[in-house]
Amino acid sequence: MDLALLILALWIALSIRYNTIYIPPDFAVALILLSGPLITVATFAISELYRLVTRYLGYRGHTRIIGCIWLSVLIWSLVAFMAGQPAAPPRSVLFGYGILATLFITGSREMISMLLESAGVRLSELPADVERTPVIIFGAGQLGVQLLETLRRGNAREAVAFVDTEPSVWRQYVAGVKVHDARRLPSLIERYHVKEVLVALPNDRRHERKLILKDLQQQPVQVLTLPDVEDVTSGRVSVADLRRLEVNDLLGRDRVPPDAKLLMRKTQGKSILVTGAGGSIGSELVRQLLKHRPRRIVLFELSEIALYRINDEVAEVLRGMQPDEPRPEIVGVLGSVCDPTKVREALVDYDVEVIYHAAAYKHVPIVEQNPIAGLQNNTFGTAALVEQAQAAGVELFVLISTDKAVRPTNVMGASKRMAELVLQAAAAKGGPTVFTMVRFGNVLDSSGSVVQKFRRQIKAGGPVTVTHPDIIRYFMSIPEAAELVIQAGAMAEGGEVFVLDMGEPVRIDDMARLMVRLSGFDVKDAEKPDGDIAIMYTGLRPGEKLYEELLIGDNTSQTEHPRIWRSDEPFLSEDDLRRQLSQLSAALETRDLNALHAILLRNVEGYHPENAVSALPIDDERARDWPAPSRTLH
Repeated sequence: MDLALLILALWIALSIRYNTIYIPPDFAVALILLSGPLITVATFAISELYRLVTRYLGYRGHTRIIGCIWLSVLIWSLVAFMAGQPAAPPRSVLFGYGILATLFITGSREMISMLLESAGVRLSELPADVERTPVIIFGAGQLGVQLLETLRRGNAREAVAFVDTEPSVWRQYVAGVKVHDARRLPSLIERYHVKEVLVALPNDRRHERKLILKDLQQQPVQVLTLPDVEDVTSGRVSVADLRRLEVNDLLGRDRVPPDAKLLMRKTQGKSILVTGAGGSIGSELVRQLLKHRPRRIVLFELSEIALYRINDEVAEVLRGMQPDEPRPEIVGVLGSVCDPTKVREALVDYDVEVIYHAAAYKHVPIVEQNPIAGLQNNTFGTAALVEQAQAAGVELFVLISTDKAVRPTNVMGASKRMAELVLQAAAAKGGPTVFTMVRFGNVLDSSGSVVQKFRRQIKAGGPVTVTHPDIIRYFMSIPEAAELVIQAGAMAEGGEVFVLDMGEPVRIDDMARLMVRLSGFDVKDAEKPDGDIAIMYTGLRPGEKLYEELLIGDNTSQTEHPRIWRSDEPFLSEDDLRRQLSQLSAALETRDLNALHAILLRNVEGYHPENAVSALPIDDERARDWPAPSRTLH
């Protein structure tokens, strides 16, 4: 395009000079004239003008263009002079060509920049005597450029370099700042005495954030990040809203775009009930469901304060919606899933078509010390809800399960596996209701999570307590988990266990050290005895395993979503399960803990409560003497 514009500029200058539509008299003259634009393009290339990103050219880029054009005019005039007087263009043509070429080249780039950027920001240079902190921006995309523009309007920081993992932008200049290979980050920090690294990566490049900290572990820099680019461009947050890089940013995976058809299949126009609606998963399910145009959302919650909070949050969202947007009816129901009458009233009165059952007691040590309450809520609460859902003709019932239900060593996991068996038996019986389960591991920053505990301990100055140096867990963000639960439920046919792809497991010890480092402190250990915060190992808690699993058997298959797997697992017939639940209920009523554990040992695959607290004795011989029910592969 530059060559075409330069030839046009030369032709206009010649036509003005000779006051006619100019046509070269012979080939030699045409060759000398054509050499001018060719020399200009060559000058652009040699000066690395084509390494500048047009969209973010800036005043430095325009200055370089003007300098290159007039340098090429000088070179061309010397070439034409050496070729001889008859072929040399007049001085007025050289001058006119330089002016027109400057207008055409800078104008074309400005026009393209205006087309690509709907709104430009005028950058003002700061006084030379202002001392600013040198920083490196990780990410040379749209979010990184917006951050650079913000920094130039302030007086606190100066961007000395971009780094990126995309090879196509290496050695290019974005708004006058060079882009480097991300692997050079440590050497750039040393060269420019950088104090901060600012991460400007959107959520679909989340995996790269994990690599950043690995390279920066031993570097004396602070790592800050920006919100997602979608939030920035929508105006919900400020581009200058830098915050500390948190463990949530670094342990997440690259986001897989959701399937819109799956999200809408069982939500649009439906009356949906969410149990445990005020909890970590339940509240996020409600937030996600609001986006998919349900007819009604029933918030079923045992805790009054939790119900108030999610109800108030939903009300704020509805007030912010456009007048023409469809608004779902929101109903708050205060009650327990263990109350069949309350459940039946909610299902019938609000014509519930879909249930997401997220209500559960989930903290392993607490349920281990209170096994009767845990089984009543997690197992019998689910059984009561299933029975009422069948009676009310609910279309879809989705149980939120856990990886702790697989070969559990604790009552909480066993109670959740029993809840899964309830749904599997109901699905095998048949009927209008589709029953399915979604099983996944830990979610980051949920209520009572290890992340929140570590954050409190670091704020208090330590020590940070880890149960065992080798303990590992699977982690997923709460929004991703809720989004996948909705999509999994949409694929359900009945009785299957959907397992979410949790990615690579994370050592809790590594997470603790990471959080200390992200908070700006050093870990106090043998290598750094003068560090700030120590890591203390307290030993495994009752019922706790070193690692968790997601599958009971090997009968897994892919689904239409790359992060959702279908697992066919053994289950009990309805008659067998009814007998086992009857015996379990009797054990709970008489508070017979020996019988309770014996029933769990018979029914829950791989249940090994070796780590149970001493207050809960287990008679292994008695458990072995009782016949185990037969199982069928679903």
